[in-house]
Amino acid sequence: MSYSLGFSPCPNDTFLFDAWVNHKMTASTPVEPILADVETLNEWSATGRLDITKLSFPALFRNLNTYRLLRAGSALGNGVGPLLISKEPIEDLAQAVNTKRIVLPGSSTTANLLFTYAYPEATQKTYRIFSEIEDAVLQGEADLGVIIHENRFTYARRGLHLVKDLGSHWEKQTGCAVPLGCIAIKRSLGEALATQVTRSLQTSLQLAWEQWPSLSNYVKTHAQEMEESVMRQHIELYVNEHTRELSEADIESIQTLYRVYCQIMEMPSADPALLF
Repeated sequence: MSYSLGFSPCPNDTFLFDAWVNHKMTASTPVEPILADVETLNEWSATGRLDITKLSFPALFRNLNTYRLLRAGSALGNGVGPLLISKEPIEDLAQAVNTKRIVLPGSSTTANLLFTYAYPEATQKTYRIFSEIEDAVLQGEADLGVIIHENRFTYARRGLHLVKDLGSHWEKQTGCAVPLGCIAIKRSLGEALATQVTRSLQTSLQLAWEQWPSLSNYVKTHAQEMEESVMRQHIELYVNEHTRELSEADIESIQTLYRVYCQIMEMPSADPALLF
């Protein structure tokens, strides 16, 4: 039996899954890869479309009845959070976020949650695919934008200004690393398969690192418009020791984000153990 596996075409995901989905390893869980933007994957999780899937953490929190967190494959760390940028320098940021148009990469993304955590009063928010946000700000369609992924390496060269590091804000306020995204599996598939999938993830990641700094054609094909140097920066930032296996400190960071999510969504406090 083959299981549906969803992840994004971003270099950190294709790097992680390359060996697995391209049959470069033995004894792996058979999967059918389905690539889509992470916000699309987030939306699909509401209907349980995929067996195993990359998700932003808020999408996991929203669908804990269907999905559980795996202990491998997460994007988490320090200095990895989303950035708030603008076309012109902003002097009074507190006023600006309450009066100006802000574009973000999806309502279910961690970027949106961290922005809301920092600026709960902001109301003029719209959403676009993450790769369109720089252009939206440059073309005056929004005054501020929250960028993620490789855009953190390109915004400055396009003349955009950093006005707030939302990840640093989270770290200073909570003392926790920034949990961005994870790999989740349907609860109905059981503990044995979850363990098997976790091992497949770890093996695939190990094989990818053994080839580093070479980039496979699979990674490069899905990032055609990206310079290889940016691909490597992307991978080095988002694929790290936390990706192979979550530590107790990592789990505490995720549980803290979950409690913040519940507060913002005005949900009753839930048992963080439900994440697994």
